[in-house]
Amino acid sequence: MSLRFVTRSVHAYLDYPVAVALMVLPFVLVLGQSNPMAFCLSVVTGIAAFVLTVMTDHHLGIWRVLSYKFHQAVDLLVGVTFLLAPSLFGFSGLDALFYWVNGAAVVVVISLSAPERSAVA
Repeated sequence: MSLRFVTRSVHAYLDYPVAVALMVLPFVLVLGQSNPMAFCLSVVTGIAAFVLTVMTDHHLGIWRVLSYKFHQAVDLLVGVTFLLAPSLFGFSGLDALFYWVNGAAVVVVISLSAPERSAVA
């Protein structure tokens, strides 16, 4: 049994709630206590993630102009950025924890993504 079980379909179903959570949770958790950037970075990333999802070539994409592989690369970049954000921007407390947990979750999901099957001609 492969540990890489996150299919394109599963990933697509995760994308929309994650984007909304990134936009809403900064308000709910009152992020930005250690640095206002902790609030803004999540909201802006959530908006960008929503747009990325809408434009990705998977069954939940609306305008399927971006490849799934590109989408995964952007997700990985976001995950790594979130892991580094507390150090880069001086986040502490809940602000730092929010970014470490979310960054780790994104990196884990990408690491568990099933490889794309190539089409047979």
